[in-house]
Amino acid sequence: MAGGDAIRPLPLIERFPALARVPRVALGAFPTPVVRLDALSPSLWIKRDDLSAEPLGGNKARALEFLLGSVQRGDRVVTVGAAGSTHALAVATYAGSGGLGARVLVGRWRQVTSAVADRVAERTAALSERAPVFATPVEAYVWAWWQRTRRMPGGRRVRWIAAGGSSPQGVLGHVNAGLELLRQIDAGALPMPASVVVPLGTGGTAAGLALAFAIANRDIVVVGARVVPRVVGRRGRVIRLANRTARLIEHATGERLPRVTRRLVAVHHESYGGAYGRETPAARGAAARLGGVSDIVLDATYSAKAFAVALERATREPTLFWLTFDARFLGGR
Repeated sequence: MAGGDAIRPLPLIERFPALARVPRVALGAFPTPVVRLDALSPSLWIKRDDLSAEPLGGNKARALEFLLGSVQRGDRVVTVGAAGSTHALAVATYAGSGGLGARVLVGRWRQVTSAVADRVAERTAALSERAPVFATPVEAYVWAWWQRTRRMPGGRRVRWIAAGGSSPQGVLGHVNAGLELLRQIDAGALPMPASVVVPLGTGGTAAGLALAFAIANRDIVVVGARVVPRVVGRRGRVIRLANRTARLIEHATGERLPRVTRRLVAVHHESYGGAYGRETPAARGAAARLGGVSDIVLDATYSAKAFAVALERATREPTLFWLTFDARFLGGR
């Protein structure tokens, strides 16, 4: 199902024309800009994916272009996420109130939160149907499974979207993002970075970027700043998700794709504050430094932690920070 804009050609589709048959809804405005942060480091750039879509940008809009492609008005869309999940907010924004007219149910569980995460949770609740808040992720997933099995009247369907949108179908949007970045590099918008730093939650963004760089044979390391427990934020999980996406593309196109290996993915475990949503001193300092030279707002849960890692790596090598959080709904810039 198409959104308000006509389906635009994407680097992913131009590289793999057979993927044009995959349903997609046009949500984003691509490519998103790349900006050099000279005031902080001559070796640091930022990819402004916070500006990827209206009314809500960020990395999740890219995945939802593919995940919501076949959703029809009246369908039920079920997903899960921690309190303050930007994925849950994006699903509620685009499936429920973004013109698709789906019924959105979000299974949330309690976590340590920040003021920004609380705002995200409040907005998600306002845009989705009322659902209980659970004590643990297990309870939320059980509830979601039950919702997925319920019958809908009139032939309407139940659509399940994995936490973070991190399924091979959703990762296609992040593969496209990586190919988009490579076009910008080739056009001279920035030199080839040695590393691209992203927040690491469910791993979809990191997996898609790593696969894009493997497809293009570019020696760029994707560095995930872990913001979730280690059982979720693991390098092996990112690699498996990337290679499952490679198999999806192979099945659709008949082409053989390279595989993502350990040398293309790194995880910075020290970013984790001991609980999802818990601010760290390094993240607070990094957000303050960026705020001192720009009007860009970072959140404590995801982007500030990743930016702290990017600042450190930029002292040693050319580094791109991928801004996945859109603060505009908070009233900033």
